[in-house]
Amino acid sequence: MRWNKPTIAAAVGALMVVAACGSGGSDSGSDTEEFQEGGGKGQVIDMTRSDGPAPPVEGAAEGGTIDVYSDAGLNTMMPSEVYYTNAGAISSGLVNRSLTQFVYNKDSGDITLIPDLATSWEPNEDNTEWTFTIREGIKYENGDPVEMEDFATGAMLSMDRHTFPEGATYSNNFFLHGGCDPNDKELYEGYYQSGPEYDGVEINGNEITYKMACPFPDMPYWGSFGAMGPIPEDAIDTQAELKEYVNHPLATGPYMFDNYVPEKELTLVKNPEWDPNSDPGRHQYVDQWNMDFDTDTAKIDNIILEDSQPAALTFDDLLASTYLRMKQDAPDRLVPGPEACTWFLAPDYRKVTEIEVRQALAYGFPYEAFLEAGGEVIGATAEYPTSNIMPPGIPGRVEYNVTPGLEPGKTDPAKAKELLAKAGYDPGEYEITWLYQRDDEEAVAQKDQVVKGLEEAGFSVRPVATTTEAYSTEREEVDSSLNLRFAGWCSDFPSGGSWMPPLFQTTNLDAEGLAANYSVFSEKSVDQRIAEINQITDATEQATAWNDLEKMMQQKYLPAIPVYYTGAIQGRGSAVQNMDVDPAFGMPTFKDMWVQQ
Repeated sequence: MRWNKPTIAAAVGALMVVAACGSGGSDSGSDTEEFQEGGGKGQVIDMTRSDGPAPPVEGAAEGGTIDVYSDAGLNTMMPSEVYYTNAGAISSGLVNRSLTQFVYNKDSGDITLIPDLATSWEPNEDNTEWTFTIREGIKYENGDPVEMEDFATGAMLSMDRHTFPEGATYSNNFFLHGGCDPNDKELYEGYYQSGPEYDGVEINGNEITYKMACPFPDMPYWGSFGAMGPIPEDAIDTQAELKEYVNHPLATGPYMFDNYVPEKELTLVKNPEWDPNSDPGRHQYVDQWNMDFDTDTAKIDNIILEDSQPAALTFDDLLASTYLRMKQDAPDRLVPGPEACTWFLAPDYRKVTEIEVRQALAYGFPYEAFLEAGGEVIGATAEYPTSNIMPPGIPGRVEYNVTPGLEPGKTDPAKAKELLAKAGYDPGEYEITWLYQRDDEEAVAQKDQVVKGLEEAGFSVRPVATTTEAYSTEREEVDSSLNLRFAGWCSDFPSGGSWMPPLFQTTNLDAEGLAANYSVFSEKSVDQRIAEINQITDATEQATAWNDLEKMMQQKYLPAIPVYYTGAIQGRGSAVQNMDVDPAFGMPTFKDMWVQQ
């Protein structure tokens, strides 16, 4: 999932990524590996919570307005394209319902997938067809009924990467005629490109069946995204209508748009057509949400620190100085929590061809100095040290170590030099080059620490300066001179299927950009195993398989070097109640919050 939080972006370089398709190179054999068995829990899905209303929040009262402040912008709220963490949390939590939804368990701190507009679902034997039973009686904010055909329209829009380039590609990667089957010559490219006729969706009464070209066991998770929700065809039939709809999508959730200025502000008011008896996961305690996405970080921190607006909150990470003051003076108004995101190093697999060199980077990288230079608060914004690429919370996860003989997250320059020598390189002979933002003080400070650390580890270094605005575009060029990229990725859902395929599958390379495969990694054995795991129907077995694949891949090829898992340090005013961090998005639990009058 795309990452959109300003302090993290400043510290780690505008880490906004999305999956796509293409090809890459190799440095070693392609024989199928043996994958050892392991333990692990399966997918977290609760089908018993299919009926509304949602369980009441103890002590909650209705009324009041919450002011939300951020410096992150809000680039799109069109359900077909929502793929940033902030837009996703606001859209799915408050405005637009979809097939399924995530809910937060305050007692355990976990998230659970439950029904939303669908009351139940069932796959066929090989996960190539998914049939969802749709709830009856749902209305849009204007009183019009939600029709079965609206779900088909939503699915067709979800496959239109030309009109909605920033959206997730799961529909394209798995749905019938979406492109995952190389033998399928009938490519469907979405509503506005290929037209409103698509045989990958079949409607029968109040059931809708989505047909796949490739097995897609994670379809219930993908069903939680706005892209799988209903959109009335008569509201988007022309480009002029679409332009209007993008700035005011019709709400099916408890709140609807009152005012929206892209990247600047959003005001939500109660949707009178939302029926709590139809919604097992959301509440409508707050009267109005005023959201400002263009406020300076220092001003936001001052509002929260001084409690000058008791009904205000921020989902941006507080500055370290603010965090320390609030930890001492107002710890009850700090809202820390986990995020399902990993920050890692991605050596270009086509250029850094020897595994010993990649291992030398793992032993030589200055982890602690890098985090300190970026202003990270270890144990709060940064969970460190790390081990796996997939973060805590992914089912079946078992930790391993990419630097055997050394504690994870520690640095050993002597070992790095030993590995470079094993690969045939003298000290200072192997050059590492990467991008940094010259207009960001923390990025410059981090660059200085990386230069120092890698030179001590026996590398020569050539950092390449760019601007924050150009960083993402230049980093993701396929044919750049870079041989190391700094990257981050967040879970789209709690499954290895939202990590291994987008980050490491050959088909997710694209001639127009790297997509999420920052290492430009390509190994037939990994591609083959990904295809096999996608056909496993048992949830626990599949969870184990994803984690076993990651461990094998990292130990044999090491295409990515984990640095830290991200955490959140958010803050609230004294009147904002029941605010927690939802680990699905690393964002506030909007569905359950209320205002103390």
